[in-house]
Amino acid sequence: MIRAALLLCLALPLVGCNTVPLADTPTRAKISDSTLPPMKAFASPHPSAPTRSNANIAADFLSLHFRLESGRKLDYFTRFETPVTVRVTGAPPPSLAPDLRGLLSRLRREAGIDIRQVTQGSANITIEAVSRAELRRAIPAAACFVVPNVSSFDEFRRDRRKPKTNWAVLRTRTRLGIFVPYDTSPQELRDCLHEELAQALGPLNDLYRLPDSVFNDDNVHTVLTGFDMLILRATYAPELHSGMTEGQVAAKLPALLARLNPAGTRRPAVPVSETPRNWIDAVQTALGPGASPVARRAAADTAARTAQSLGWQDQRRAFSHYMLGRITQASDPEAAQQHFRAALSYLSRDPNTRLHAAYVVTQTAAYAIATGDGAQALREINPALDEAARSENAALLSTLMLLKAEALDLTGHPDAARSVRLDSLGWARYGFGSDWAVRAKMREIAALNPQNRGRG
Repeated sequence: MIRAALLLCLALPLVGCNTVPLADTPTRAKISDSTLPPMKAFASPHPSAPTRSNANIAADFLSLHFRLESGRKLDYFTRFETPVTVRVTGAPPPSLAPDLRGLLSRLRREAGIDIRQVTQGSANITIEAVSRAELRRAIPAAACFVVPNVSSFDEFRRDRRKPKTNWAVLRTRTRLGIFVPYDTSPQELRDCLHEELAQALGPLNDLYRLPDSVFNDDNVHTVLTGFDMLILRATYAPELHSGMTEGQVAAKLPALLARLNPAGTRRPAVPVSETPRNWIDAVQTALGPGASPVARRAAADTAARTAQSLGWQDQRRAFSHYMLGRITQASDPEAAQQHFRAALSYLSRDPNTRLHAAYVVTQTAAYAIATGDGAQALREINPALDEAARSENAALLSTLMLLKAEALDLTGHPDAARSVRLDSLGWARYGFGSDWAVRAKMREIAALNPQNRGRG
């Protein structure tokens, strides 16, 4: 799958996966010497257990495993049928090794997958670190991706249009290649590891309807969630095996999920509408590369109208408003704030969307700071900080902290502002990477504060 590199996606807090064939490829940094504080890392994961009905989760499981992102149907369930080995090649930056160790540990502990890293010889999954330029030349919209039956980027380029790299003809999985950028931030690299390794092991599809999963092209969740681990645990349950049809898997899921997630059997199923292709296409036009500003606005309007006509009340409706807010904030900031408020209204209805709301808060709090209302900014920022930390999103956490520092300055607390600003920088180094990127984010947020205008 491909981890998409969307121009205005939620993963970029401020005014800032497909297989071969390319329509079916799934998707999601060296650290220099620095005068900034040392880079921080999250100590331990805190995934929340899924809160939906097993009947809904079963439908999600089938959609994730028997469809590709393009909508193409898969005839057979596939997974690895042996213990899985992983090898890293290419030019991995220092942050990759600890993040990969942590991810493999979680997969063993939470998903029950027999998976380990090897340092030489062949492996079931090869993770090759290459440059972003090489990745973009191969698949322009991809931040990273996974391909079947290859073990190197050279092999992928040579065989990318051959049947061996076509997910639709697989009957089981034995060898896959994951290609990630070495010249990006530690967080972006970690996010690629989580999504692409999960899709190498299990689901190949992404679903916009999922509020609590990395298997969603909105890129809100950056590390594997409790729902994702349940899906992977079910994928490797003894009741299933490669080569099963959708009907055969569907027949096994009720008892399987009752065993793995007994709480889900007591929750009633809720109706969930499918995401139509025209909404997905509109989102990709509005947020992806290449479209003109006029085309982006028209596509965002189309997505919002579609969401309204379908009566959505979930994070997809909120996402439509969020897009319109991002696209209109330069030309009509007050209208943009109305869209952000509408997004927050929809998100407030589901506790699974607190992380989505934290992203939107970066926009509403920035506006409050720009208008000199530091107290309002603090009221919005403080509840979002814990969610950003729990979700291990250093870019979002550092952005919120930098915003909080400006709000504290506005409310007459300069000492507290300096402390919060300093504390944010270690997270910013993980989230944004290079010193210049961290300093650019600091300048961008400081420029919002009316007290800083005119200081050069």
